[in-house]
Amino acid sequence: MNRRRVLVVGGGPAGLLAAAEAARRGLAVTLLEKNPAVGKKLLITGKGRCNLTTACDREDFFAQIARNPKFLYSAFAAFDNRDAMALFASLGVPLKVERGQRVFPASDRAADVRDALLRHATEGGAQVRRAEAASLLLEEGEVRGLRLADGRRLEAEAVVIATGGLSYPGTGSTGDGYRLAAQAGHSIVEPTPSLVPLLCAEDWVPALQGLSLRNVRLSLLTEDGQPLYSDQGELLFTHFGLSGPLTLSASAAPGLCFPARAEIDLKPALPPEKLDARLLRDFAQLQNRDFANALDQLLPRALIPVVVARSGIPPQKKVHSVTAAERAALLRLLKALPLTVTGTRPLREAIVTRGGVDVAQVSPQTLQSRLCRGLFFAGEVLDLDGLTGGFNLQIAYSTGALAGRSV
Repeated sequence: MNRRRVLVVGGGPAGLLAAAEAARRGLAVTLLEKNPAVGKKLLITGKGRCNLTTACDREDFFAQIARNPKFLYSAFAAFDNRDAMALFASLGVPLKVERGQRVFPASDRAADVRDALLRHATEGGAQVRRAEAASLLLEEGEVRGLRLADGRRLEAEAVVIATGGLSYPGTGSTGDGYRLAAQAGHSIVEPTPSLVPLLCAEDWVPALQGLSLRNVRLSLLTEDGQPLYSDQGELLFTHFGLSGPLTLSASAAPGLCFPARAEIDLKPALPPEKLDARLLRDFAQLQNRDFANALDQLLPRALIPVVVARSGIPPQKKVHSVTAAERAALLRLLKALPLTVTGTRPLREAIVTRGGVDVAQVSPQTLQSRLCRGLFFAGEVLDLDGLTGGFNLQIAYSTGALAGRSV
């Protein structure tokens, strides 16, 4: 008896889960990966440690999905973050949960995650081949297989496209899936960068390159002051603007367009009245110092000249002479250091791609194309993305598992 043939294009986490799920259901599965080895992008996630999912509950999970969260309901129900954690444990990858409910392999080795997923697929019966898909074989609104870049034809009753987006093209994410989807008539929502550093206009920012601020609050607002994003965490100043975990999540804010306003609350744990009391205590202890030399107990050394210059208080003014109005202006600056965000770094530097295959043309219950029978999608190739913290990898697992079961 001939088994139903399935081709999975792309050897990232979504493709590996799709191949494993389909093969373990008795289908003849071949996974095609154009790189010499699968999971190249996976190996660099989390700076090589691989924040492989999140331990948060369902409600919090969907609150962190920036694009089309409702489309994910069926996929998440089929294979959620608890399922992912159980799978890795069963594959011999002990896990640990760190700050922010981030889940990592106990070994801190992304390679352990990649190897486990590859084992899961191949031991389930999937074959992995190095090959590049050039085009779909289509007939009467159905997919019949693939034509490879070397001209060979591979026939199949189903094809799963799990090729990723356009971020980190050196890992193989070069938009191949968009081209294949478009061949079948799918619309592609313009790919743009998400989870990416932000550019800032202020000329004092480059002087702070390398300065990391922990436990600060970053807020993004429209030009007319409408809130877009606000959260607390760690950010990093660079020669072009802002980076770090807080910035990357801010870049995924729905409705973000440029220019935008940013504000950094340097002391979010202190409400204004308590911060003012702190200033009064510090100034009382340092009353004979120049203002420029009176903030070292409050701020990192590199940041002091920036705050002094923007406070409106003369640097040489003695602290005991600082007026209540001047102190109030300083307080406002410490609670909302302003920046002008002019854009993002390029898509090739983004962690994930926003945009991709329009989910309106894909069934959320099966991840099969509504336009072409036998064609399925999984992972970053779809117009889905989340904030930092393991959410995007979980999107890959959930959609990969559902697609693999649906074929």
